[in-house]
Amino acid sequence: MTAVVFKNARILDGSGKAPFSGDVLVEGNRIAKVGKVEPPPAAQTIDCRGRALIPGLVEPHSHLSFLDQATPEAFSAIPVEEHMLATMKHARLYLDQGFTACFSAAATKPRLDVAARDAIAAGDFPGPRLLAASVQLTVTGGVGDLRRLHLDPGEAMYCQVCDGPVEFRRAAREACREGVDVLKLLVSGDTSTPKIASAETLMTDEEVGAVAEVARQHGRRVAAHARSAESVKMCVRHGVEVIYHATYADAEAKDMLEAAKDRVFVAPALSVTYTRLNEAGKYGLPSSPASRARIARDLESTVECMKDLKRRGVRVLPGGDYGFMWNPHGRNARDLQLFVELLGFTPMEALVGATRWGGEIMGMGDELGQVREGYLADLLLVDGDPLDDLGILQKREKLLAIMKDGVFHKPWTSA
Repeated sequence: MTAVVFKNARILDGSGKAPFSGDVLVEGNRIAKVGKVEPPPAAQTIDCRGRALIPGLVEPHSHLSFLDQATPEAFSAIPVEEHMLATMKHARLYLDQGFTACFSAAATKPRLDVAARDAIAAGDFPGPRLLAASVQLTVTGGVGDLRRLHLDPGEAMYCQVCDGPVEFRRAAREACREGVDVLKLLVSGDTSTPKIASAETLMTDEEVGAVAEVARQHGRRVAAHARSAESVKMCVRHGVEVIYHATYADAEAKDMLEAAKDRVFVAPALSVTYTRLNEAGKYGLPSSPASRARIARDLESTVECMKDLKRRGVRVLPGGDYGFMWNPHGRNARDLQLFVELLGFTPMEALVGATRWGGEIMGMGDELGQVREGYLADLLLVDGDPLDDLGILQKREKLLAIMKDGVFHKPWTSA
């Protein structure tokens, strides 16, 4: 069994407690000891010289098959072969930036996530641990319905359109048959679709319930794009565990989220809205006064809602919705900084959200997301103190070593 010892580290263990100095022994793919370690014979020993050792980061809202384009039409236009290659390229990029696990919030073709997950798990390609998602399930005329009566709808659209509980149930069962871990719903409108405002609810209670029933029967998870108040309430009522955005959650919806805080996660995906508002001009995207006012309203409402949910003890996680032109892959750690700047999180709270709570959203809270004996050895050695400057997690050169499952993706070098 291979052994690695990280000596003289400043350990931020992901639990939220204060950093402490110590050593970490990794044997095989697990953390064997945290504290004072005498290196075993033939162990690789790394002198961290007081640098920070933290758990690998977890992205709770990944879209590895999104293509950094301005509109989703590009996602369906690319042939599946090229699309698979792009997905694996993004998987490596996430690991390069210290994200050792991803909870997928949707693929853009039915089996892209499944194939990526299996190839990574087999060791054929580098990438994070991945919970594979279905394509997004939406309604006719809803977010992601790109069909037009005068065009061939094609065989692999960006989203799968269903109407009524029978169609949603069938689509969910098909996705389970193909091996997904997560069923993704588009329950509300969105900031990016001015004709379908964020505050609108698109799916019915029966439709959400049908998918939730299939998930329970097959042991799968459900994640939902839910910006409107009623969409959040539907999700909580039907046991949806992962709720994205929650932009316009009202008092009743917040009360429901608080009551369900032991099983539910909220990931607002701040960056996708923040960058669309403040950085669209860099990419030549249209930005009229009306659109800016709408996006600003969505961002302001999201910020106020997340502050309230944080006070209520709801698990609010940083990250999400990277893969658009204005919010490209590779900048994911930016969300931790936005949690501090916009939501009033401390750097430690943001880091816990990306590590310990990340392990919990992956369904692996008893073995992932902390520097703790018996836990999986997903570790980052960081040149600097994230508690002084979370921005260093956005700088790949500051990640001196990246370990996933006890194996170095980015080996330590003392040079």
